Amino acid sequence: MSHYRRLRDLREDHDLTQRQLADLLQMKQPQYQRYESGERDISSELLIQLADYYGVSTDYILGRTNNPKINR
Repeated sequence: MSHYRRLRDLREDHDLTQRQLADLLQMKQPQYQRYESGERDISSELLIQLADYYGVSTDYILGRTNNPKINR
């Protein structure tokens, strides 16, 4: 599964619209939509911000693991 799909799935699992999440991330909805569609690469800063928000590992978002738990 690509991380673009995982971004969308996480957002939908948390019952958020793209606009709501974009507002939380302090960006415009079209900019966030480009991350979910794969038109724009996600920065490491945004990746960490999303992982912290959802309580999952960055590896989970990137599709490197199917285990969303953070290993500490």
